[in-house]
Amino acid sequence: MSRYLITSAIPYINGIKHLGNLVGSQLPADLYARYLRQRGHEVMFLCATDEHGTPAELAAAKAQQPVAEYCAEMHKVQKGLSDGFRLSFDKFGRSSSPQNRELTQHFAGRLYDAGLIEEVTERQVYSQDDGRFLPDRYIEGTCPNCGYDKARGDQCENCTKQLDPTDLIDPKSAISGSTELEVRETKHLYLRQSAMRDELNAWIDEKADWPVLTTSIAKKWLNDGDGLRDRGITRDLDWGVPVKRGDAPWPGMEGKVFYVWFDAPIEYIASAREWAEEKGLDDAAWQRWWRTDKGAEDVRYVQFMGKDNVPFHTLSFPATIMGSGEPWKLVDYIKSFNYLNYDGGQFSTSQGRGVFMDQALSILPADYWRWWLLSHAPESGDAEFTWENFQQSVNKDLADVLGNFVSRVTKFCRSKFGTEIPSGGSYGQAETDLIEELTRRVRAYETHMDNIDIRKAAMELRATWVAGNEYLQSTAPWAAYKEDPDRAAAIVRLSLNLIRVYAVLSHPFIPDAADQMLAAMHCADDSWPDDIAAALDVLPAGHAFDVPDVLFRKITDDERDDWQARFSGVRD
Repeated sequence: MSRYLITSAIPYINGIKHLGNLVGSQLPADLYARYLRQRGHEVMFLCATDEHGTPAELAAAKAQQPVAEYCAEMHKVQKGLSDGFRLSFDKFGRSSSPQNRELTQHFAGRLYDAGLIEEVTERQVYSQDDGRFLPDRYIEGTCPNCGYDKARGDQCENCTKQLDPTDLIDPKSAISGSTELEVRETKHLYLRQSAMRDELNAWIDEKADWPVLTTSIAKKWLNDGDGLRDRGITRDLDWGVPVKRGDAPWPGMEGKVFYVWFDAPIEYIASAREWAEEKGLDDAAWQRWWRTDKGAEDVRYVQFMGKDNVPFHTLSFPATIMGSGEPWKLVDYIKSFNYLNYDGGQFSTSQGRGVFMDQALSILPADYWRWWLLSHAPESGDAEFTWENFQQSVNKDLADVLGNFVSRVTKFCRSKFGTEIPSGGSYGQAETDLIEELTRRVRAYETHMDNIDIRKAAMELRATWVAGNEYLQSTAPWAAYKEDPDRAAAIVRLSLNLIRVYAVLSHPFIPDAADQMLAAMHCADDSWPDDIAAALDVLPAGHAFDVPDVLFRKITDDERDDWQARFSGVRD
């Protein structure tokens, strides 16, 4: 048994996330965590809400709520939706937690002592109409690199280029829309990332197994232009982690908070600490996941995120950990994703275009979405959600292949043999061939899951479902029953056992349906099918079963057309 630490990108607190956000980090991370647990590994799966910075303040102002109250409310909403999608976090924390505040201030003190933080007097945008300095994300304008007209003052989400607010063309306040902006002097703390460029470069060079998408983005940020730049880690805001050097005040930094991208990744560590404290465990319980001097040297740490988050997790967060000089665990593998687009365009939170997590669960159960999103994960390039493709995938993969197999086998057995697994008959060449094919496909499925090749794993899983249907069709127990009931009994006995195997294999992708299949088989044995022949003999003759409700219903053309129209406009 090995130990795996898994984290997914921390979602902003500002509202409900769309399906593109979900498939870009949390959902594939959950798939991997579920699979590893099934294989007997020890897993710590962590995430949290990112509650500081501009998005939180703007969203709270729009909701006419105090920002702390808004964040507490939205954390409950996001946690509820993650539960609805069956995301199996060990802890879904909050970046506003006391644990994160303490750890953030601790890291800042360590970095300062190491000479990696310096005070810089900078010229920052001040809004006369708003009466305040505007942090990067409070400023919007046109990207000078790609021309995207909604670029933020820290980064263009379209081309991912790192920006300063003064780089933007036609900048305006994201609070009021005012263009009455001027540049004034203010003092901030900067993390001297440039001083760690060689160390970060060497570290990334060691990661030969990382996806090309991950390393190419990291290298671009490291080597383009002037290379890795020093970045401000404080902002003139009220809401956030107060700037302190450990427990001590930071002279000249009164009234300032740490920049959200400095404190948010530290919440990964804080979440483990929150988890331990909630369970009444001591520091050793969480430190064994995060401190290499406390046992974490044996942990494999895997992160999941969209490509826009890659620079911060390949450079800024590692710079924080390395620069502290303390034995914190660094990430071993970063699984990054391209974008999921929506029906000929882009998902848009601001415009409400696309399907959001709450809307998705209001029209169909989680497994329908989990299957489509994971089987179409944007790994090698951007992917696109269309209602036609979604309907086709649900109807053909889930209803016609998996659901149909379960329904045909259980209903036929009930009609001819009752609701106990029949005895009699023996296996022949058809069963030998099926076992050989399933063995080959399950081993391939395991390889793809181990390598986090999600679309390939989904294709192999579906192929196992198809193999069962083809076996059933070729052996035709309904015809065999007329001439040789014992032969029909043997076919049905193996097929009912195959339902249990399908439940186990499918659990990481569609956990609710998997649980439904196991319940129908009156079976709590969810052991992994290392030996397919043995796995197809777990449920003996005489074992009772139920005919389950329809696992997956088909999506009608009218539903498809209605949803396509409903989710193309502006969200209320």
